[in-house]
Amino acid sequence: MSLYLLNEHRADVSAAYRPVLDASRGPARVATAAVTSFGEQVLEGFYTAFGELVFDHWRPPSAAEYHAAIRAALPRAGLPGDLEDAMESDEYDAAMRLSHEAGITLVGGEVGTPITHIDGGVAVYGPVLNAIPRGDDAIRVFDGARLLAGYPQFFELKRTRVRPPVFT
Repeated sequence: MSLYLLNEHRADVSAAYRPVLDASRGPARVATAAVTSFGEQVLEGFYTAFGELVFDHWRPPSAAEYHAAIRAALPRAGLPGDLEDAMESDEYDAAMRLSHEAGITLVGGEVGTPITHIDGGVAVYGPVLNAIPRGDDAIRVFDGARLLAGYPQFFELKRTRVRPPVFT
């Protein structure tokens, strides 16, 4: 899913937030280039390496910070550094749009990111977590998400985030 594509035609997005969306397109382009060139199996390693480098603060990264994180994440994920060039290229935009649309088709257009496709059936927006659950907590969280997603009349559960993410 692309945060940029999710919001590209929304009139209610503030002018101050547009640069954040524009900057987010670069990493999505690199992820698409990696999948296109090396297969979906590389996405987990790339996404993990990138996420550990860029989502360390409770604020949107700048375009320069995205570039630095991509530059460092690619070798960590065993991917060639020249994939960084995709950040400023529209070469993979059609593939990115197809991937985005495939995800949105599962949940509908009135959602955000992330989306989770559970058990090959139902997909939902979320869960959005402030910290990574570990051990038994992770199992309980996943089982709870699975139970809610499996109930055909479930549509939404949300509350306002009041503190920054925890990265431990």
